[in-house]
Amino acid sequence: MAGFALFVAIVALILAFLAFQKAGGLGDLKKQTEVLSQIGDAIIKATNSLREKTADVLDKLETGLRAKEVKTTPKKEPSEGEDQ
Repeated sequence: MAGFALFVAIVALILAFLAFQKAGGLGDLKKQTEVLSQIGDAIIKATNSLREKTADVLDKLETGLRAKEVKTTPKKEPSEGEDQ
């Protein structure tokens, strides 16, 4: 009985190996890994570009708001006892 189980296990292993080879094998896995790493690199570049653009826009916005703040700040009028 144990011999028959060993025989069935070996046949199943051979069939699994053949199915793996037919599906693409290791070459296909390497190609998929390469494509996914290229996609990851492209996403990283896009994220960095967007981060820089966002930082530039926020810097310009801050500069504009600070300029408005300085222009709209009311001047302090001297009180009667102070010299100008």
